[in-house]
Amino acid sequence: MCRSIKTLRPPYTESVTEEDVRAAALQFVRKISGFRAPAAHNAEAFDRAVETITRASEELLASLQVRGSR
Repeated sequence: MCRSIKTLRPPYTESVTEEDVRAAALQFVRKISGFRAPAAHNAEAFDRAVETITRASEELLASLQVRGSR
């Protein structure tokens, strides 16, 4: 997997910004597409994928229930 994507949930990260989530989504799309920056004819699909993954990640993080240590 992409090693530069950091864990964005507590206790690993206490405060996560929208930019943190978007950066992780961008890294993910870069990794799976094989493009650091897409060609002009692929830019719309690339950007749409980043936005979709950003929203899905924000929903996931908002839904997670992190239990305290026992």
